Amino acid sequence: MHEQPLRTTVIGSYPFPSWLEYASQHLDQFGVDEIAEMQEDAVICAIHDQTTAGLDVITDGEQTRLDFNLSFYGFLGGLGEPETSRRNFGPPAHDQRGKHPIVAELTAPRGLGVVEEFQRLQRLAPAGPTLKASVPGPYTLSGRLLPNAQYKDRYAVTEALVPIVRKELEDLVAAGCKELTVDEPSMSCYAYREDTARFVDIFNRTVEPVVGKCRLSTHLCFGNFKGHAVGYRRYAPMFPAFLDMKLDEIHVEMASREFAEIEIISEIARHRDVAVGIIDVKSYFVETPAVIADRVRLCLQHAPADRLAFAPDCGLSQTARWAAKPKLKNMVAGVHLVRRELGIA
Repeated sequence: MHEQPLRTTVIGSYPFPSWLEYASQHLDQFGVDEIAEMQEDAVICAIHDQTTAGLDVITDGEQTRLDFNLSFYGFLGGLGEPETSRRNFGPPAHDQRGKHPIVAELTAPRGLGVVEEFQRLQRLAPAGPTLKASVPGPYTLSGRLLPNAQYKDRYAVTEALVPIVRKELEDLVAAGCKELTVDEPSMSCYAYREDTARFVDIFNRTVEPVVGKCRLSTHLCFGNFKGHAVGYRRYAPMFPAFLDMKLDEIHVEMASREFAEIEIISEIARHRDVAVGIIDVKSYFVETPAVIADRVRLCLQHAPADRLAFAPDCGLSQTARWAAKPKLKNMVAGVHLVRRELGIA
């Protein structure tokens, strides 16, 4: 159970400042020291916005990742140049970015870079908030890699990535990370058609070295590519199987789905803590503190306060910063309204 009932947290990503978006598209014009300075400045911006909002748990905003998932491919050995995209214009979808062929054994001689991200966060963050790191799980990480003769299908690619992700998790804990999320949105997107027991086994073998050594969670959403969902948006196919995941907290996306299946948090809370997405990152409606408080009260009808945390539905990287800032601020304010009603410090 949480040390802080009804705590406020985030998933991981935060919108890039406009200048970072521009610079990331013109990196050849900058020196290595300038790039490092930009990355650090962007993390400072993300920390500032989160701490100003008053969050109990913050991240580095994943400001040094050009993409939640694809940026990690730069750390993997054994990949060839990505194939050309199948479509360049029109509505955003995954066929507008190519997949990477695997041309040799998959390795990560330098790790996945998350330890360095976390150490930067430790150095820059003020005292007070809990610091969280997030790492994509191996099944999600395998999504844009093309199987070959050595790795015959997505599951074989996933198995090759399991020890790589495991090592990153171990190194994060060794670096002092006390709160760690293993993001597996691909599992939640495809649970309706895949073997959920197999998913659970993959997850548990991945996190096994850090279970009990940090606060461990997973984020189960339905995708947010360019602000669009990807998967079949129902939690029923995941449960009760996903309750066998070895972790402390499960995050579920609720706000963008008008709190459909809210009753599932009762089932989760009987076994694990549950972080409920009560901010819709796909909408530019900025939820007021009163709206947030009503959503918190709804959740309390299904789960006790000491099992509940609150967050946006997903990472905020696909939401413009002018909206992300008040959304976070109002989320915290709304949760604090309910805390005061309940006499929670």
